[in-house]
Parts: sequence; C-alpha cells; structure tokens
Amino acid sequence: MPSYTPMIQQYLKIKARYTDCFLFFRLGDFYEMFFDDATKAAQELEITLTSRDGGGEERIPMCGIPYHASTNYIKTLVERGYKVAICEQVEDPKTAKGVVKRDVVQVITPGTVMEGAMLLENENNYLASVDCIDDHYTLSFIDLSTGELYVLTVDQFDRLKSEIYNRPIKEVVISDRLSTKEQHVLSDELQLTVSHHTLADTIDYASFDALLTNVDHNSLQQAVIRLIHYIRSTQQRSLEHVQPAEIIELSGYLGLDMHSKRNLELTETMMKKGKQGSLLWVLDQTVTAMGGRYLKKWLERPLLDERALNERYNMVEGLLDQFIERDALREDLQSIYDLERLSGRVAFGNVNPRDLQQLKLSLSRIPGLKQTLSTFTSPYLQTIGEDLDTLAELRDLLEQSLADEPPMTLKEGGIIQDGFDPQLDEYRDASRNGKQWINALEQQEREETKIKSLKIGYNRVFGYYIEVTKANLHLLPEGKYERKQTLTNAERYITPELKEKENLILQAEEKSLELELQLFTELREKVKAYIPRLQQLAERVSTLDVLQSFAVVSEQEGYVKPTLTKQETLTITEGRHPVVEKVMTDGMYVPNDITLDGETKMLLITGPNMSGKSTYMRQIALTVIMAQIGCFVPAESATLPVFDQIFTRIGAADDLVSGQSTFMVEMLESKHALDFATNNSLILLDEIGRGTSTYDGMALAQAIIEHVHDHIGAKTLFSTHYHELTSLSESLTQLENVHVSAEEHDGEVIFLHKIKPGPADESYGIHVAKLAGLPGSLINRANVILQLLESNQAEDKGAKIKETAVSFESLEQAVINKKAVSKAHQQTDDQLSFFAETKSVSSNSKTTRLEKKLKQLDLMSMTPIDAMNALFDLKKELQGEE
Repeated sequence: MPSYTPMIQQYLKIKARYTDCFLFFRLGDFYEMFFDDATKAAQELEITLTSRDGGGEERIPMCGIPYHASTNYIKTLVERGYKVAICEQVEDPKTAKGVVKRDVVQVITPGTVMEGAMLLENENNYLASVDCIDDHYTLSFIDLSTGELYVLTVDQFDRLKSEIYNRPIKEVVISDRLSTKEQHVLSDELQLTVSHHTLADTIDYASFDALLTNVDHNSLQQAVIRLIHYIRSTQQRSLEHVQPAEIIELSGYLGLDMHSKRNLELTETMMKKGKQGSLLWVLDQTVTAMGGRYLKKWLERPLLDERALNERYNMVEGLLDQFIERDALREDLQSIYDLERLSGRVAFGNVNPRDLQQLKLSLSRIPGLKQTLSTFTSPYLQTIGEDLDTLAELRDLLEQSLADEPPMTLKEGGIIQDGFDPQLDEYRDASRNGKQWINALEQQEREETKIKSLKIGYNRVFGYYIEVTKANLHLLPEGKYERKQTLTNAERYITPELKEKENLILQAEEKSLELELQLFTELREKVKAYIPRLQQLAERVSTLDVLQSFAVVSEQEGYVKPTLTKQETLTITEGRHPVVEKVMTDGMYVPNDITLDGETKMLLITGPNMSGKSTYMRQIALTVIMAQIGCFVPAESATLPVFDQIFTRIGAADDLVSGQSTFMVEMLESKHALDFATNNSLILLDEIGRGTSTYDGMALAQAIIEHVHDHIGAKTLFSTHYHELTSLSESLTQLENVHVSAEEHDGEVIFLHKIKPGPADESYGIHVAKLAGLPGSLINRANVILQLLESNQAEDKGAKIKETAVSFESLEQAVINKKAVSKAHQQTDDQLSFFAETKSVSSNSKTTRLEKKLKQLDLMSMTPIDAMNALFDLKKELQGEE
C-alpha cells in the first residue's frame, strides 16, 4: 500500500475488515466503491464503471452513487443476498489534519434491513442464528424491524431445515460447528445469506440477561447471544425494542415439514412462488400490515391447544353475528399504522417526524376501537377491548409536541408544534417577522426608486440581495447601494440595513433548526419508554385484525365453525378446496364427504388422471390447518380431531440443487413421514412408486400402506393408479377403497369429481392425453396398442392364474425368497413371475374344505395380485390346520 494515496490506503484498511461486504465509502455527496467492489457493483447496479489515479502503477476501477439516492441501490444489493458496509466521515473536515477520519457505522444485510422501502409490509424479515451442540441443533431468529425474538431446538438437521424453510428467514449466522455439507444446504438449497460469527472471550454476557429471562438452557442461551452479538457488532444502534427471547416448544404446534408446506401451497404457490393461489391469499382480508404478518405466523404454527382454538372460533362467531359492528371495527383498524415497526425505528434511531405523526394518528384511533368492541355481545371480544391500552399520556405528548403536518426529514424544520417550547417560539417569531420586514423593505425600495421590477432575493452564497435590471440602474440613488454581483441583465446590491436584518433572520432560522432537532431527539427518547406497551398493543390489534379477516372470509365463502373432538373421528360433509373453489368463477365446484374413524383410518383413492384425487387430498389437509389456526372451514359441517402433524407427498419434481431425482425426492419425503408420524398424524401420499418400474413401484406402495396400517395407525389418504392394490382392503381391516367417479359417453370421458365407495374401473389415461391436445393419429395408435396389450395380458393372466392355482404353495416361497423373485423377473418380459419349484399338496381330509374354496374362486376375472392374496390366505389357513 505505500504507493497508494493516503485516501486509498484508508479505504483498503477499512475494506480489509469487511471483505464479505460492498464498502460504500463516503466522499462528499457520493458513496464510492473501488477495485473489485466497483467492478461487481457496476454490473449488479447497472451503473457506469470509471477509474481514477490512486497512486499506484495502474488506474483503480471506481464507481459511485449519490448519497441521497443510496436507499434504492442498497435495496437492490441486499435483495440479491449481498451485504453493504456504510462507511461515513466520523470527524469534521474543517478540523481534520490530513485525510478525514472514516469508519463503518452500519452493515446492512438481508436479515438486518430496517428501512421501510426495503421491507415487505405484510411479511416478517428474519435473521437467524444456527449452532450444533451435543448433537442438537439450536435455531434463534429475530425480526429486527419489530423486535420479535425466538429460539428453539431440534434433534435432526432435516427438522432444522424445515423450521428454517417454514419461516421468512433471509440470513443465517452460523458457528464453525456446522459441517461443510450443512453450510452448503443453507446457502445453496435454502438460498440464504450465510454469515460466520465467532463469539469472543471478552463478551460481557451480563449485557444479554434482559433478553434471556425466559431461557434457562445453556445451548439456547448461546444461540440468542450469538445472534444479538452479531447484530450489535454490525448495526451499532440501540436495540431497546428487542423483546425477551420466547422459546418455541414445537410439541405445542401442528408439525408441518417443508415438504408439506410446499406441497399444500400454504403461503406461496409451487409454480410461480407468489401469494396468489395460496391458502394465505384466500384467508388474507386483514387491513393492517401487522395483521398480515400475524396471519402468516398463525399459518406457520397452527395450534394443538383445543381451548385456545375454541376461543378463536367463538370470537370469529361473534364477529360474524354482528355485521355492522364488524364493519366499524374494520374501519377503525384501517386507520392504524404499523405500530411494531414504528417502535423498532424509534429504538433504532432512524424514525422520522412523519413516523411519529403516524404513531400519533394510530393512538388517536384506539379509544374508538375500544368503544366498538364494547358493542359486541361476545365476552371474548369485550375482554380484548377492555385490555387495549390507549397510551393516553403518549398520545397527549405527541399531540402537544408534533406539528399537524411534519416533514419527512429533520433538515426542513416545521417539526414541532407552535407553543410547545418558548425558546423555539422566539426564534420562529424573529424569523417570521424578519421575513415580513424583508417584504416591507422590498415594497419601500420600489416606491422610493420607482422601479417596479426591483426585488429582494436570497441565495446561500451572498445571502439577501436587492436585484435591479440594467435598464433601471439609472434610477438608483447614489451612495446608498453597494454592488455585490453582476449578472448578464441585472446587478445585485446590498445595503447596511439589509445586512443587519439578514444576520438576525439567518441566526434565528439556524438556531430554530438546531433547537427543533434537539427537541425531536428528546421526544424520540421519551417515546422509547413506551415501546413495551406499544408492542403489547400491536399484538392485540394484530389478533383482532386476523380474527376479523377470518370472519369476513367465512361470510363471503360460506365457511362453517368446526367441532373439535377428542375421539378418533374425522367427518367432513360437503367439504371443499378453499383455493380451487375461489378461482372457479363458474361456481361449479363439486364438494365431497370424508369419514375416518377408529375402524377406517386409511382411504385408498383410485380414479382417472385429472379427476380430482390430489385436490380431494389437499382439501382435507387445508381444512385441518384452517381449523387449527382458529378459522372456520369450507364445508357444510366438520368434526375434527386435533392432529399433531401433517405429512404430504403430492406432486413430483427433481431436486436439481442437491442432485436428487423425482423418485429419490419421493422416497425421502415418504421416509420423513414414516419416521415421524404418530397415530394422531395425517398422512397424504399421492401415487407413491410412480417414479420407478411398475413392479418396484407397486411393491413399495403396498409395503408403505401395510407399514402405515400396521405400525403407525395415522389417518392416511393414499392415491394410486396401481389398481391391483385395491385388493388390500380384504386383508387390511382399517383400509377402505374409494374412487373419483367418471363417465364415458360417446367415446368422451366426463369427470364427475365425486368421491364414491369402491375402486375405480379404468384410468382413462388416453382420454386425458386427448384432452391435452395430442395429435389424433397418436391417440388412435395408442388405442390400438392398448387393445393389443390388454389382449396379451388377458391371455398371460389366464395361463398364469391356472398355473398358480396348481402351485399356490410355491407362491409364498417366491414372495418371501428374494432370490426366487429375482429369478422370476428374469424369466418373463412383462409380468411378475409367481412360480418357483412346485411342491405337491397332499389330498387328505383336512384339505377338502380348502379345495372347495379354491374351486369357488373366479380365477379368470382376478388380477394376478388378487390371486396372490387369495392363495396366500389359503396357505395361511392350511398352515393353521396343520
């Protein structure tokens, strides 16, 4: 660095401490970037890349942005996952000896943004901390803009990944205890900004005590401390608005892994990654930014507490029953600004006068909100109203101090109300009277000189001046005016009298601005003391907003209050998919029933493609989720147990980031359900096994069904195109076949979208291809091939079933013996061989009854797997008699 100029050396020293950030280096009215930062920023921000001489052998790449327009540029970089270090002058250039001292005053990252323009008002913006201690993973996360702070622990990395995915976390701070693979999952698969932060030995742990009052476990404390220490080191601002950490006990909420949240499209759609088309889109009738964020949090963490859910139902019912009062409530809420983020900006020190004006207006609506709530007959709503804190003393303070229409910035003046501070009033009076004197002087000079175009103006360089056009210069009296500036068509003058008044006016204005800034700072500090009460008020207002949203949606869409039961029964009458119903403009949605109880815990769903199997499965899960966030549900009636977890495997997609195929993703998601589901869970599995060969897929599907049935006992919906699996209802007592009906008329298929008992007859795959618009010649050829295949299959099936009937004992051996099955696969091209070495069956008196049963079987109408199951049952019966 010796060859570089002192300023560039200063830049490089500071940049060395912030190598993972763009360094915005303040030079005058610009933020400048140099070297690699400049090259990369020019590309990302699409600004001009230039160069300058920095004292070295080559010119240095350079680009810059105006200081006053920096917000949008910073927003662009942060949204793309970058960090920006703001480097400001930290000493007065007038007193500096040599290069003005500069240092980083703030690091803006995806998880620490505070400016309103960089935040989505209806979504939280979380910064998280992740660590691994004693084979357990800790996750602490904070929304710096609202002060919400949470911490939890999980025992597996996959669960940690789900918890991170299920929340709007933008950045994660990690320790070196995470493996390289785990770090790559966070950065590449979850696409988070990853920051490394090591806790120093010299940390004052006592300074974190206020945030750890609810946290007593050491590993959880360490997670919170790492997170807060990172924020303190990067922001260098007050964090008085940060609330004590709240421990999230996952056992108290409905478990939704990342696959289920994605498959069910709770907050965004899988295809467009947008809100429209999601469950959130249907339910969101909130009118405040706080309520919008709160609704999303409720969707992220549905409840298991039956008492709390019934309280929510009762409040929604109370809001539904009184339309006029509910409409008044919505009007009151619409006038309330974002109290959470206003509190955050107050604590952070970046609140502006307009923000405090919004706070004042919001508080002025609380008394009316309390009055509206008192008019409801629901005791729950009345209680919320009684508990609302009006913060009357804060409202009075703001009304007395703030001007009615304050400016956005602190430099313009006009922030403080007249009459609030006597000294400020004196300065303002001097300034206003001085300007009146200037106006009077201008009129006087015009009359004395007879120059109607004479005017008195002002600029920062010369102050006040008298301007006279050159055509009128001969009218000026001699000796009174002192020439100050010559223009093309005019001359500017000053007089001793004007100069004296100028000093008084400018001094009053300068002192007035200084005093206003001081008074505003003092006001901001006074507001800080009310932050905890403001946050509590914000929580109650948010709750009201979400509940009224539920009431509005329930009334508009015809939702009903669900009944929660401690029994195993799930009964939904005329249930509907809330999203599909909303987007169907013709109002022709076909509702369906479902009943699952102690006797029937599994439904095996068959039916044509596009008939609505997946929609039916999703609507059951969405109904459960809506019920467990306290919302009414889309049905004629619904009786539901409280589920502990929902697992889904719906849809198929390759995971290109981690290099996993469709089938591998399918198996991993199925494994997750099988590992963690309980008998109180809901499992939705859609066409498991379709990603591999027919027989592998069929075998896996049957094994999964049997495992869930025999070992888990969860309520399960399983859709399939393997019609052979429908025979499982004969051996699995808690499984029932249902199908989505369709009719064929004049060669055309009509999907009825109605769930009916029993298995489906056909798949109608070629008809679906026809609907998709495949060429007619291709469709005709497919029909010919289908007829040939069905004909050959019938012949093979008849021969094999006859042969199987003779050797049913060898069937069991082929199924159990893996080598025999493998050998059987090699013996045939298109069918699973059921044959191995045949053993004779003794014809004693004990087998006569079994032979009679065997003769009664209609083998020619049975599928191979039907025959296999029937023969297996006969074999078991034979073994029992022996």
